[in-house]
Amino acid sequence: MNQNKWWQKATVYQIYPRSFQDSNGDGVGDIPGIIQRLPYLKELGVQVIWLSPIYQSPNDDNGYDISDYRKILPEFGTMADVDEMITVAHELGLKIMMDLVVNHTSDEHQWFQQSRQSRNNPYRDYYIWRDPVDGHEPNNWLSDFGGSAWAFDEKTKQYYLHLFSKKQPDLNWENPALREAIYETMAWWLNKGIDGFRMDVINLISKQTGLPNDPNVNADNHGSSMTFVANGPKVHQYLQEMNAKVLSRNDIITVGETPGVTTSDAIQYAGFDSHELQMIFQFEHTEIDNSREGLGKWSDERFNLVDLKRILSKWQTELDGKAWNSLYWNNHDRPRVVSRFGDDSEAYRVVSAKMLATTLHFMQGTPYIYQGEEIGMTNVDWSSISQYQDIDTLNAYQDLVVEQQRVSPEQMMTYIHHSSRDNARTPMQWDDSNQAGFTKGKPWLAVNSNYETINVAQALADQQSIFYFYKKIIALRQQMPLITNGHYQVLDMADSEVYAYKRIGVDSELLVISNFTNQTQTRHYRLNDGANMILSNYDDDQGDTLRPYESKVYFEGT
Repeated sequence: MNQNKWWQKATVYQIYPRSFQDSNGDGVGDIPGIIQRLPYLKELGVQVIWLSPIYQSPNDDNGYDISDYRKILPEFGTMADVDEMITVAHELGLKIMMDLVVNHTSDEHQWFQQSRQSRNNPYRDYYIWRDPVDGHEPNNWLSDFGGSAWAFDEKTKQYYLHLFSKKQPDLNWENPALREAIYETMAWWLNKGIDGFRMDVINLISKQTGLPNDPNVNADNHGSSMTFVANGPKVHQYLQEMNAKVLSRNDIITVGETPGVTTSDAIQYAGFDSHELQMIFQFEHTEIDNSREGLGKWSDERFNLVDLKRILSKWQTELDGKAWNSLYWNNHDRPRVVSRFGDDSEAYRVVSAKMLATTLHFMQGTPYIYQGEEIGMTNVDWSSISQYQDIDTLNAYQDLVVEQQRVSPEQMMTYIHHSSRDNARTPMQWDDSNQAGFTKGKPWLAVNSNYETINVAQALADQQSIFYFYKKIIALRQQMPLITNGHYQVLDMADSEVYAYKRIGVDSELLVISNFTNQTQTRHYRLNDGANMILSNYDDDQGDTLRPYESKVYFEGT
């Protein structure tokens, strides 16, 4: 196994720029705001900052619909601001990873504006156009945002493919000219000094030959053809080409967002010898509380710990020595982890957030922290659908409540409280001043009402806070090669209340124990005399007694 890459020991912090820090009072986070907060991230101890998209965009899908890859959305700032951010970050020893969205563009991108002019336009084949079939869509594929994945264009009387919003037409990677244009843009950004790419839904770029019907879709459900489209026949060819022409020429970090992958897929994408990506984001563990009624993520189910252990353990053991894991609990598309897998009550929020951090960060892989996770930010509990802005949430409400009447408004709101992407997108809570110190204006999305007690200023003033606990874990990852290189072994897989595992090296071991309940548990794990507890979210060690959400780590060896 290759053990010497800097990104294997690194911890990454994801910034959702719109919600991080507003510097000019317009209610939208911006790049000067990020620059202002870089010392805070240096204090936390992370090595890499991943920025969600800051490119020119009409913002149909909060920046994941890009209209110009080489321009900055004015509300975020200017390219000069980006240059300054890169410089300041590097001076602080921080690296910058940009979000790369190349499965699709905005329909306002000049490529698509040209493409839809005529069937013989030079840019026509930059996108996926098809004739109607018997007067309707070319196939039955469903968009991930609801409805058909095809939109009819009146001017040229053909359909274009959009696996997401109608304003996000899919690019045609079969076209070599399109691929070269993307590689040139990637090289342009690397020449600016950025340190890597997170690649949005990168395993969707190769569509199945002939675009056959998806046998799994059910138009009555809020379904999606993403899994069917994923991992197409030429995806590895394209990524190896990208690696040869761009990625391998730079000492950078790369991670691909890859819905619908197996561990064997991951070894192809991120294998140490695959010459594609360094790691991927998989979604199995984020879907364990999906609806049993066939409504996808729209549910209020509580997860089963055995399911979580089974999935995380599979990824740990099956990639060991072959490929590299990414470790994450939440991101801009997922609800807040302390509300989802922990306990966001006043009594247990802090201790359960620390437990979740311990459980994840001692596994093998590169950990990702989502902004606010390090202070224990929670889901919101807004009462009206009108308070939400996420396109996916609004479309699902329209689909399931208004049109199909499958779910009552009250029930749907409980699902939204549990699963909406807006849970992660409320502004960062910096202090207890007006609008949580995020903005002097009106924020683009309402601040969570608990900001007066959950904020950065409070966390920095309390040595026992979640923030300092994360800081300690991040430092341990830098100091202990065993966390990077040790093999993983789960203990008591069938235990539905406690998650325990070992990390095993040549002459040392770590034992990680986490109580996932608000009840006291009793468990016995054999410890040698030389074992030392190196981390705990309680002040003392009561041996076999595990208090609510107690988590502790023992080290033995040299």
